[in-house]
Amino acid sequence: MLADIVDRVLRHELTGERADRREWLWHRLWELDRTDEFPIWLIGLVDVALWDLEGRVLGVPVHRLLGTYRDEIAACASTTTFATVEEFLDVADQCLELGYPAIKLHAWGDARADADLCQRLRDHVGPDVDLMYDGSAGFDLPDAIYLGRALSEANYRWYEEPIREFSVTAYKWLAERVDVPLLVGETSDGSHLNTADFIASGCATYVRTSANHRGGMTGAMRIAHLADSFRLRAEVHGPTETAVHLCMAIPNCTYYESLVTSNPATRESRVGPDGLVHAPTEPGIALPAFVAEHRAPSLS
Repeated sequence: MLADIVDRVLRHELTGERADRREWLWHRLWELDRTDEFPIWLIGLVDVALWDLEGRVLGVPVHRLLGTYRDEIAACASTTTFATVEEFLDVADQCLELGYPAIKLHAWGDARADADLCQRLRDHVGPDVDLMYDGSAGFDLPDAIYLGRALSEANYRWYEEPIREFSVTAYKWLAERVDVPLLVGETSDGSHLNTADFIASGCATYVRTSANHRGGMTGAMRIAHLADSFRLRAEVHGPTETAVHLCMAIPNCTYYESLVTSNPATRESRVGPDGLVHAPTEPGIALPAFVAEHRAPSLS
């Protein structure tokens, strides 16, 4: 799919253009998306490459180009799906021992079972550990309401993407029926434009932003600024190199999302024993090993 779009569209549109015209090229890609309907991540690929190139040319990390807000941020342990409640509780204990200050669950997609898990995890870790739940768009409205009420009772920080994000109205109705804050807008195709509709509906307390699903660094920052203008949080989807840079540049972000996919649990290498992720210092976006092994990207 990517090769087809590159050959039919992108090569002609991008070859010979100035790489520092990121804003113009970003708008041009959205114009092309109208008829080609690119995969949600495609605009992000081009935009990230341009930001990375600019950082390398200027010798600074991309978060500096975006406007660095912080030099470190706490990481939440974002779990994969484990087999039983007991295993989830065990992994949660391991995550806390590894230094993670917060835990986000990806569970089974069964509203009753997930509600029981979420309440038992709260009882297990106590009231002071920050907990979040990600539904991965697994529910219809009735089940989303049932689970949302359990999350409210267990004082979860947010309830993320419980329903497919085609219907803003469904999210508005959900927000009217549960007290737990909703985190929305992870995969809706229109980037900042769709995020604006979620916010205008009144359902959003948190919104998702990322380079891969929201139109690159340019689109991600638009969403963060949009959310901030309404005093909402913009949480960065991770874990990626681009996510680290965005977390350092976005003031209204709470955590860096660090995946925990195994039992025994292991801590992601970029997360320290204190649960913190520090700002990159290398030019561009890529890791030092990547920079050493690859030449800078080119539009020609």
